[in-house]
Amino acid sequence: MSLPHIPDPLPGDAAAADAIETIIVPRVRDLGDFEVRRALPAAQRQMVGPFIFFDQMGPVLMRKGQGVNVRPHPHIGLATVTWLFDGQIYHRDSLGSSQAIAPGELNWMTAGRGIVHSERTAEMELARERKVFGIQSWVALPKEYEETAPAFLHVGSGELPRIEADGLDVRVIAGSLFGASSPVKTLSETFYGEVVMAPGAALPVPVEHEERGLYIAEGQVEVAGQSFESGRLIVFRAGDAITVRTKNGARVMLLGGEPMDGPRHIWWNFVSSSKDRIEAAKNDWKQARFDIVPGDEKEFIPLPS
Repeated sequence: MSLPHIPDPLPGDAAAADAIETIIVPRVRDLGDFEVRRALPAAQRQMVGPFIFFDQMGPVLMRKGQGVNVRPHPHIGLATVTWLFDGQIYHRDSLGSSQAIAPGELNWMTAGRGIVHSERTAEMELARERKVFGIQSWVALPKEYEETAPAFLHVGSGELPRIEADGLDVRVIAGSLFGASSPVKTLSETFYGEVVMAPGAALPVPVEHEERGLYIAEGQVEVAGQSFESGRLIVFRAGDAITVRTKNGARVMLLGGEPMDGPRHIWWNFVSSSKDRIEAAKNDWKQARFDIVPGDEKEFIPLPS
């Protein structure tokens, strides 16, 4: 199978001031053993396409005994998307799923009407020093699917399309990019991909989606001569022809899709078009009406005050 063609950089790219709608500098949160940088939701913008939550985890070098230790907690109205560059995380949920995720693999968990999950570092991983680095994002569900049945999907690295051309190494995580399509079924028009750019590479940003963002995980990029460093989410205006360039190499995430069907309320781990639905979920967690996580039943994160 031949690789899909990545078009040449467009000669008439919009000027940076016109092409860029918003630049978001993530808030840094200290979680003890590591930091996260939260790009969405932000004061400037709640969502890019269906993406309503976007966290960079690490990079951090964890010593022996240190690890990710997220106790069981609930979600409604969204899908969680876990993507790692380095390290490993062990996922368990109330459906009985039990799955390690490694770099290049995808965990896509649809919460729908309600699910509980935990994310830990496996015992064998705790026994060695290791780097942890990745992206945790949430995709809001359309109103008609907010109460859908919960589900979990793990996709191996060999199942996701990979395009290598012109100094670009593209992994298509969800939706379609450059003519290649992910096997992951999404409930709204969505695209998501990782692009590793070699020094001097140029990345044309697809124009077919109304809402488009680019998150710089590593390195520096340029848009129409304006330079941006890592830890920035750039949101582009609809329809503009944009080419992203790098002098020394970069790792970026392309994300977006069609606008969501209205704003969303977000509180703790709950997302919904209805405030009343979030209040009901809060009460359900407080009253222990969510299902337990088999194999991780002894701990949980209490409802915040």
